[in-house]
Amino acid sequence: MTNIGILGTGNVARAVAAKAAEAGHDVVLGSRDPSGRKGLGLPVVSVGDAIDHGDIVVNATPGTESLALLTPFATPLRGKILLDIAVGLTADLGLAHPNSSVAEELQEALPGTSVVKTLCTMDATVMVDPGRLSGPSTVFLSGDDAGAKARVAELLGEFGWPEDSRTDLGGIGTARGQEHLALLFIGAAGALGSYVFNFRLVPDAPERAAERG
Repeated sequence: MTNIGILGTGNVARAVAAKAAEAGHDVVLGSRDPSGRKGLGLPVVSVGDAIDHGDIVVNATPGTESLALLTPFATPLRGKILLDIAVGLTADLGLAHPNSSVAEELQEALPGTSVVKTLCTMDATVMVDPGRLSGPSTVFLSGDDAGAKARVAELLGEFGWPEDSRTDLGGIGTARGQEHLALLFIGAAGALGSYVFNFRLVPDAPERAAERG
């Protein structure tokens, strides 16, 4: 069992919190207005208390607000894993960080924290139930701390993501690609008329790779 503090009370936060609790973890939700967030099925505490509670802290806050919200908690976040799901989108659905990413900014501001970017390329429904889709799909991980990524990968496995569905993209700089995929996600959702889908990374056929030597 792991103590997990989830920052946010929106759809993503609630979905991830419920799944983590179902997997046997000790989960709390963190809100800037905990007294106004009742009936969510799990304890709702302040942001600071959620950070103190979690060995893994999940950032499910709006990406345009994450940096300002979390920077004051640099000291209590030190030594923890920050699983970052946030994407910064403007009111007109453009990227608020066109030359960077929320995850990169958080890692720079929180050098004592191991930031791992994942789950931001899909809808909340798929994050915690990938098996509902018509076929296998891919979840990406980005981060500078290999141990932190391995721990997050274990959590993803508990969420239903088998090992062969998880792709480690590399360091935290690769989080930019994950977040920027939001533009493709928005377009694909419009074409499908649904947000319940995901992308799959399809490698070259082995025989073709062998031909190239």
